Amino acid sequence: MKPTSEAELADAIRASAAKGTKLHIRGGGTRAGFGHGVTGQLVDTTGLKGVALYEPGALTIVAAVGTPLETIEKTLAKEGQRLPFEPMDHRALYGTNGKSTIGGVVAANVSGPRRIQAGACRDSLIGVRFVDGEGTVIKNGGRVMKNVTGYDLVKLMAGSHGTLGVLSEVAFKVLPMPEAGATVIVHGLDTIKACAAMSAALTAPYDVNGAAHLPSRANHPARTCIRVEGFEGSVTYRSGQLKDLLGRFGDVTIEAHQATAQKLWQHIRDAETVASGKGDVWRISVKPSDAPRLATTLGDDAQLQFDWGGGLVWACVPQGSNVRTAMNGIDGHATLIRSSEATASQLGVFQPEAAPLAKISAGLRARFDPHGILNPGRMG
Repeated sequence: MKPTSEAELADAIRASAAKGTKLHIRGGGTRAGFGHGVTGQLVDTTGLKGVALYEPGALTIVAAVGTPLETIEKTLAKEGQRLPFEPMDHRALYGTNGKSTIGGVVAANVSGPRRIQAGACRDSLIGVRFVDGEGTVIKNGGRVMKNVTGYDLVKLMAGSHGTLGVLSEVAFKVLPMPEAGATVIVHGLDTIKACAAMSAALTAPYDVNGAAHLPSRANHPARTCIRVEGFEGSVTYRSGQLKDLLGRFGDVTIEAHQATAQKLWQHIRDAETVASGKGDVWRISVKPSDAPRLATTLGDDAQLQFDWGGGLVWACVPQGSNVRTAMNGIDGHATLIRSSEATASQLGVFQPEAAPLAKISAGLRARFDPHGILNPGRMG
């Protein structure tokens, strides 16, 4: 089914709840390879589209969930604005087509390298409308900043993967695009030195909003990338200071050409270093100081990429490898992003929850989807 209005969506879910019909919620399909095991009648949300409200002066935008992400970004760009959290594009990872939708971005809480400064998708989300598992329309938050209340439910929907309700409309706070940007690149570092360099940059007073490391691979020497953005004079000063600061780690250059830098950060944002690998892909969150130890534990067979100063590690490993076991006491969590259905079934997509947290999660699902019809199997 492909509803074209919130009322139509609510009617369809209400009818499915009465019959006990399971529903598979899908947006643009760019993450179609994620999770496996989702069953039920397809609910295509791309029929719910359009920007409902955009107030550049108030730094807010409201859109139906099926609106393509690129439409949102183009609308904002005309006014010199952008989404703060730099949502990644998953098509390289999954080899999918289609267009990412703004609802899919919220449902998966998608963000990119700028998260270290601007936060995740949920941190920019100020309001939602959704239909729960009984067909009831629920509104939470607001359409403009001054009317925003009830943040908890807004944030709860971000990252729930359609298991608590089907989003129909989302509202965001947005930010102005910067006047200029520069990327300071330290060349040839190993993981230990790269993480030390990123830590030095992030703890310095230069307002860094991107810190990533691309290890060496065939025909591609290692690069440790530090990004700053803002007014041109400030960017020139801060990038120069960072070049001096990081000089003790290795050879340093500054990439100030915007098109070249943008292409580099899109490569980082979309995890293209591991997307091209042939094995399973994991998304691992750890303390940045533990990233070098994790790299050693995963071994030479792992193809890695580091973001968020080392706090986010993308890993392409041999098929069937259990990264959670390999972490061997390293605190953090690992999500299986791309694998065979057999591996996903055996290892589970999400990090197992502690018993108290699992009880809370089950209680929330029972409250919002008492019939268990929304994306069954998506989150275990």
